Amino acid sequence: QREESAKAFDDGKRPELAAQERDEMAIIRDFLPTQLGQAETETAVRAAIAETGASGVKDMGKVMAVLKEKYAGQMDFSKASGIVKGLLQ
Repeated sequence: QREESAKAFDDGKRPELAAQERDEMAIIRDFLPTQLGQAETETAVRAAIAETGASGVKDMGKVMAVLKEKYAGQMDFSKASGIVKGLLQ
């Protein structure tokens, strides 16, 4: 959200407000858990599929539940959902 705000301030020719948003983003990032990258997310999804024994798209909820339990705050679940769906199809 702050990235969008910074871009909007840049577009609105308000560089001082954009800089403030970016400074605040840097501080906030220090407190957030590290986000998993694409390869790490796919590895975690494959492990969750194996753990749950999922065999089709109908089992997607089970896989997502395991991921949310293990990787809360570390994973973009909308991207993970797409990976789960792709692997289960």
